[in-house]
Amino acid sequence: MKELVEYIAKSLVDDPTEVRVVVKQDRREIRVELKVAEQDMGRIIGRNGRVANAIRALMRAAAARRGERTSLDIL
Repeated sequence: MKELVEYIAKSLVDDPTEVRVVVKQDRREIRVELKVAEQDMGRIIGRNGRVANAIRALMRAAAARRGERTSLDIL
């Protein structure tokens, strides 16, 4: 999951060296925290949150194949 989010984020931003992905696993779900540079925040969120929702949809699909739940927090 971490590699998927990191690959997508680095492809979208201007400064890929500032992309940080932290994975925290609870009993019920996997929480992924994505941190990017301040100037790249708009690229990751997208207009009306469309890019962020697309990333979340890809994560849900990948997690569903393994029978897990996942969430994405953009910081």
